[in-house]
Amino acid sequence: MPAASTTLRMLAVSVIASLTVTGCQTFEDAGSAMGRSDLVNDLAARLDRALELTYSADYQLPGGQTAAIVQAQDPARSAYTYPGGRLTVTPDAVTRCTATGGRMACTLVAPPSPGSKPTVALFTEANRQGLVTPPVVVGLLTAAALDPQAVIKQSDTTVAGHHAACVEVQRSDGDFSACVTTEGVLGSFLGSVDGKPRELALSAYSETVEETAFDPPAGAGVVDRRPGGQ
Repeated sequence: MPAASTTLRMLAVSVIASLTVTGCQTFEDAGSAMGRSDLVNDLAARLDRALELTYSADYQLPGGQTAAIVQAQDPARSAYTYPGGRLTVTPDAVTRCTATGGRMACTLVAPPSPGSKPTVALFTEANRQGLVTPPVVVGLLTAAALDPQAVIKQSDTTVAGHHAACVEVQRSDGDFSACVTTEGVLGSFLGSVDGKPRELALSAYSETVEETAFDPPAGAGVVDRRPGGQ
């Protein structure tokens, strides 16, 4: 399973478990607690189900920049493309690519051990460059659900032609809004990540994936740092 899948599943389970144990104790109003629990669990479940899908999602970032998330199954693979780089996770390797002097330079390292929890640093560069990954959104929802002072509002919209459920969250730690499509794909995000403003919106969605989606970019320089790599 790709690192992204493992991370998101761990976070989703954490959301559900935390709310089951502490929901009625955390919020003074039991009805409010149940509403928050249902909302977070539904969005987390949608994101979790999407990990078992094959799809390509393109995103529009501020300033005309773009990003993309691609997933495929059997075997499970994922790729995150963002301004200036790409992160790819397959059963064979974790590949980090960075634009250097007009050319992509890629480094291959060993993939996470099967069943192990990947490090948060795996997604750091993608988040830093503007691609807010689903695990980050789940983490923000978890924190909001466990914050008795948070104000959470729900709405529905259409993103890139797909119906999506949205939440608008107001917290002392920072406001954000996020939408998740019926398929479970991150539809949009507006808020702060690691103290920096981030914004993205789904611009295209497809249930097909190109064969070369998980290969290093054409013409990229590749350094293999896996044990036994050349």
